[in-house]
Amino acid sequence: MGGFSNFAVSFSIISILTGAFTGYDWGLAWGGPFVMGVGWPLVALGSLTVALVMAELASAFPTAGALYHWAALLGGRRIGWFTAWFNLVGQFTITAGIDYGLAQFLVSLMGWPADHGRVLLVYALVLASHAGLNHYGVRLVARLNDASVVVHMVGVVVIVGTLLAFADLAPIGTVFTPGTPAKVTAGQGGLAFCFLVGLLQAQWTFTGFDASAHVSEETVDPRTRAPWGIVLSVVVSALVGWVMLIVVTLAITDYDAVIEASNGGKKAIQHIFETALAGLGAWAGRVLTLFAALAMWFCGLASVTANSRMLYAFARDGGVPASGLLKQVAPWNGAPVAAIWASVAAAFLLLAWAKAYDTVLAISTMALYVGYGIPIVLWLRAGPERRERDRGPWHLGRWTVPVGVVAILWVTGVVVLFSIPPNELAGKALAGVTVALVAGWWLHARKAFAGPPIPRVGRGSPV
Repeated sequence: MGGFSNFAVSFSIISILTGAFTGYDWGLAWGGPFVMGVGWPLVALGSLTVALVMAELASAFPTAGALYHWAALLGGRRIGWFTAWFNLVGQFTITAGIDYGLAQFLVSLMGWPADHGRVLLVYALVLASHAGLNHYGVRLVARLNDASVVVHMVGVVVIVGTLLAFADLAPIGTVFTPGTPAKVTAGQGGLAFCFLVGLLQAQWTFTGFDASAHVSEETVDPRTRAPWGIVLSVVVSALVGWVMLIVVTLAITDYDAVIEASNGGKKAIQHIFETALAGLGAWAGRVLTLFAALAMWFCGLASVTANSRMLYAFARDGGVPASGLLKQVAPWNGAPVAAIWASVAAAFLLLAWAKAYDTVLAISTMALYVGYGIPIVLWLRAGPERRERDRGPWHLGRWTVPVGVVAILWVTGVVVLFSIPPNELAGKALAGVTVALVAGWWLHARKAFAGPPIPRVGRGSPV
């Protein structure tokens, strides 16, 4: 992969047309238009601090294991093992969130009843398409990820341009003025609390940018290109997504009708497009929804790519059950075939028996950010001499510590916020995962897991 392809993997997983639109119902209900105008840039800035320190780590340690290898190198095999598992849980759940959300969009777009069985069937087909293409080979996936950037940019331009030209937009101040969201009216909490809960929409979107690090071993000049892939994917997504969300939100003709439609099983975004462009006919709203659905498909493809590489890297070191199988690669193209299909199987099982979509979004956000936070803490704890010795050509210099402290505070806030009601089920699930991991370490992995056998890969050392 070249630099653009590396950037494209993370940009495709962040996928503003996936995260912003899939979680739009949640954000609008809890935070109202204000969470789109103010909440989005707030989350983008917090996430950027995390991305900046991760970019420095990616330059220092360019390996497919990424977070897992960074944590193991800086804190030992035990902390590396826990980091890997938190990242895997986040990767499996984020793939589930992306592809199940796409299935919901497709079912809604077709006008079919949004029952769980029908959505589940479409979900299985979407996952199979992503696994099949990743199975075929990395070159094809790299080209498709490059195309994904074009689809996302063209999609945003078409959506924003069409709404600006044909929709009757509300005043710009609408998205910067606190209103009374539906959940406040329903007595779910005060305005400030509901606004914070509504941030899950944006925070779930700004996940997966570690994918550029996961494909480091498949990237040319990874010490420079992987860090830029991480940072630019967040910055570009933040700016372009903010403009798009503002325009879409200003196109709402009836706030209560949008909430009612989403409660009835129809995606809020589709309802907004259809009502805002009613003068052009029903086809106009469907075309814009199709652009969003296509972007979601590309997002899921990139997610399976990153997920399978992380699983492969961990299995290569004997960190998961059936490691002997999961670490195998196809002789004809080097793709980790078993890890690819195991990744989509795990994602499917997460939502096979229960409609727990919002919970999956919260779990994926928390698990991924825990995985992001651990190596950042270790990097700061390592001290200036170790950081100077190991850092790569891309680094923050004297800003590493202040940016890292803000990043850790942000990660802590994300985990706390999305563990409390109404996301208490996600908090309990993550706590259960943590307990299970502690038990797994002491009962088995403590003796069986040797850790990643990789040398120091700091500046001047061979990768």
